[in-house]
Amino acid sequence: MKSVAALLLVGMLILWTELPAGSAWSCPPVRFRCLVQNPFNECRSNRQCPRYKKCCPTFCGTRCISRPSHPTLITV
Repeated sequence: MKSVAALLLVGMLILWTELPAGSAWSCPPVRFRCLVQNPFNECRSNRQCPRYKKCCPTFCGTRCISRPSHPTLITV
């Protein structure tokens, strides 16, 4: 019984260490794209962006953007 509990604990620790660290926000959706064949990309991954910014697709290429200050609420 102790070995099962130990294996369960080790499994949970492994899963916990693989969780993504950092921001929980996602990039805003891009509804339209430019027609440029090879648009300028400021970044390729979040590691290339300054702290608290994310590499997100934009209208034309990718850019490092900040987290929105507050979520946009849509009332119906």
